[in-house]
Amino acid sequence: MQASPHPLPPREADDPARGLAERFGLAYLARVDDGMLQPDLLAALPLSWARSQCVVPLEIEGEACLLVADPTRVEVHQQAAQVVGRPLRCVVAAGVVVQEAIERGYAAHAKADAGGYIRSLDAAAGAAPPGGREAVLSRVSDLLEAAEAAPVTRLVNLILLEAVKQHASDIHFEPFEDRLAVRYRIDGVLYSRAEPPKHLEAALVSRLKVMSRLDIAERRLPQDGMAQVRVGERALDIRVSTVPVADGERVVLRLLNREDACLPLTALGMDDSLLDGFQRLLRMPNGMIVVSGPTGSGKTTTLYAALGGIDARRRNVMTIEDPIEYRLNGIGQIQVKPKIGLTFASGLRHILRQDPDVVLVGETRDAETAEIAVRASLTGHLVFTTLHTNDAPAAVMRLMDMGIQSYLLAACLRGVLGQRLVRTLCPHCRRPATWEEAVRACDVPAEWHGRVACADWWQAAGCDRCLEGYGGRKGLFELMLCDAPVRAAIRQGGAAAADLRAVALAAGMRPLLDDGLAKAARGVTDLREVAGALSV
Repeated sequence: MQASPHPLPPREADDPARGLAERFGLAYLARVDDGMLQPDLLAALPLSWARSQCVVPLEIEGEACLLVADPTRVEVHQQAAQVVGRPLRCVVAAGVVVQEAIERGYAAHAKADAGGYIRSLDAAAGAAPPGGREAVLSRVSDLLEAAEAAPVTRLVNLILLEAVKQHASDIHFEPFEDRLAVRYRIDGVLYSRAEPPKHLEAALVSRLKVMSRLDIAERRLPQDGMAQVRVGERALDIRVSTVPVADGERVVLRLLNREDACLPLTALGMDDSLLDGFQRLLRMPNGMIVVSGPTGSGKTTTLYAALGGIDARRRNVMTIEDPIEYRLNGIGQIQVKPKIGLTFASGLRHILRQDPDVVLVGETRDAETAEIAVRASLTGHLVFTTLHTNDAPAAVMRLMDMGIQSYLLAACLRGVLGQRLVRTLCPHCRRPATWEEAVRACDVPAEWHGRVACADWWQAAGCDRCLEGYGGRKGLFELMLCDAPVRAAIRQGGAAAADLRAVALAAGMRPLLDDGLAKAARGVTDLREVAGALSV
């Protein structure tokens, strides 16, 4: 092996670890590539011991090695070789490099086979763990260190880890008379998973309640709580909801993964012209920007992406949300609490006394909130909010229905972004199809035919790298910019949504349908997904 598998950058020449490597004639590693982190080596060395000793086994150029920060601890090297069961060449790296390799390697290769563990459970594992044991484990736990936990605790951890690795947004525990169903929501679709034994139901629900600090004795009323777990160095917030049903308690976990939600605008699926228009809205000093769409269409993700493009160091950015799904650095976030009188309207009033530049209202639900948001946008603030409408022009009608005067809305509204979410085709197994083949699997209206000129369309196939031929989601968008013609139509007040839509289309708005068909023609998604999204 060469003395330095990776050349050392000049700025790291003062690294003490490099000095130790040179002193003892050992190889020095400046960074760890993913290919060096082999599952068989990692599985042989317990994660907790690797963390405590700051060592990690690697494979470099076909040779088994042990990456260490302190090569003077010979006994640690000898113990690692004994546990792994093969000689390990000693390689030196900075402590931060070793720790980062530990977290990255064990997280990537962790076994999250909840189904296999369920099959291995026997009847003796049905008893709930002692209360003291559960109390200790109720603190923030690392899902990668679940091997020595009590049976029910380990089962919950494996289910959570499996869901995280599959990028699930929700986990459903659904009790029935003779079984306990578990389903993961992945890319907006629920998939059934292995069912735990029915006799573990009470212990499993109690464990989930302990994690989220709920009352385990209360089984008659719905409860809501929060929990937090770790996957390596990454913290994961979990929103827990329980409701009593005929055959027990139904529990739904919402997994709030900031890395999956706090995306840049460029990752949402907007085409270049729409993205440019939306970014121009974000640079405006005041006014109202509305993101509209049905529940589950990605409105919150779009708003967070928009806030990510605003310089919070030089501008005071505040939000009021229900609930706060993700914590944003440098931004003041307020949680709505109706039980104590903190509603969207009252919270928004107080935000306006905090000298804000940018205000995000999680959802405009009533006339009072709408009026305050409009007034704020007219007095020098940039206001973001969401509405549940089917398209962008309908958002204007909804605000008018809430009592906003048409002349005020025409003065403050800068633009409305309508959106949907569609699953994206797996690039490894998608296959080309003719128009006739593509529409055979879905109900396509007559007006779709001939709308986009394209010889080849695409269909989902399915492989071992995806779920039913899909992996991940992208947005379909339409952006109604409130330029002079649109403002004039809004100011008239009596125009219907269809009339306003016609004006917006004449002014250059590209509708959701055209965006969906264009993405289907490029193989980003397929016609079945577009038809399903636009039927909402």
